[in-house]
Amino acid sequence: MNKPIIGILTWRQGVRFEEPTYLRQLILEGRSLGCTVFLFSHEDVLENKKRVRGFIPSTNGWVSQIYPWPDIVIDRCRKGEPGYLALRRQKDLFVYANNTYTNKWNATQLFSREEELRSWIPKTVEYSPNHLQQMLKEFPLLYIKPGNGTGGRSILKISHDGTKYSLLGRARNLRTKSASFSTAASLISVVNRWVNKECIRKGNFMIQQGLDLALIPDRVADTRLLIQKNEVGEWCITGSGVRVGPRKSPTSNLHNGGKPVKFSKLMKERFGEEKAERIKDECKLLGFTVVKTIEKHFGSMMEFGLDIGIDVNGRVWLIEVNPKPGRDIFKELGRPELYRKSVQRPLQYALHLVKNKQESSGPIATLVSQEEKESNEEKAENN
Repeated sequence: MNKPIIGILTWRQGVRFEEPTYLRQLILEGRSLGCTVFLFSHEDVLENKKRVRGFIPSTNGWVSQIYPWPDIVIDRCRKGEPGYLALRRQKDLFVYANNTYTNKWNATQLFSREEELRSWIPKTVEYSPNHLQQMLKEFPLLYIKPGNGTGGRSILKISHDGTKYSLLGRARNLRTKSASFSTAASLISVVNRWVNKECIRKGNFMIQQGLDLALIPDRVADTRLLIQKNEVGEWCITGSGVRVGPRKSPTSNLHNGGKPVKFSKLMKERFGEEKAERIKDECKLLGFTVVKTIEKHFGSMMEFGLDIGIDVNGRVWLIEVNPKPGRDIFKELGRPELYRKSVQRPLQYALHLVKNKQESSGPIATLVSQEEKESNEEKAENN
């Protein structure tokens, strides 16, 4: 039998790739699992010849060659360029390991409507000056976030006591901004300018109830939980870790100066062993509930990174869900075996799909109608 062929759909500019270290590791792990893995972008599909120009690592960077049509494609493209979106809208071109998802704003609205998830979702409204004024009256801490952002960019943190308003932000270029105001009106004026300047692909911004996540004083801390399908197509929690942001940072992202901390260690130190175990179990329950909900609306998926907030009282909150998550937190926690497992699992699941496809001699089933899938793909264009 021929080796299974797995294509990784991603972004490239010439022979420059986003997240090249991870993509290189995917290809190497694919070889160890007995399959052929290559990278390609929307520009590399040679439809009339049923071939794909693929890229693999070499000693001097990346080399390309023409490959047969892949048995399965893992969509790892994080840039919503028109060519990529047009490729994903083509029906029955490839069999994908992961269906298209949607942006953060649409996802938050969806989760808020789901009875099983509602209690974990912070109050979130679409940005407008009037909504900001109302939310300031309701909460002492708020976040202004792009509905289609990523990597902790373009986020503002607002805190106030009703007489003094403090703002802390991180722009798209990762520069930080801080300011203080004596009135809500002056604060809102500055936030309006920020939203207009930081707008990403004409997407909207949202205002989210702030959470006191200072499990370590003066620092934002949140939990990254990675949930993936395994070699038999079942959802599994691969691992988790806490990201602790630097002082005076509105976010905890590792590439913005955040530091990883072991989940169990921090929770036990903060809440004691019994409560820490309950928090851990609730985070797992949240993970499984989220992926069940997503697949109900979007069809079969492969992996998600959940950003979970655990406030100073030990209450669990869902901050956001990333369909194409990073996994470097495991390396930084000194867990190379967990990092390797997190890289292998997408490939193992893809091989499971190839096997099922060959056995059934038909397309892989999804859990949504074609009409709903087309609607979801249209929503995903702002992601």
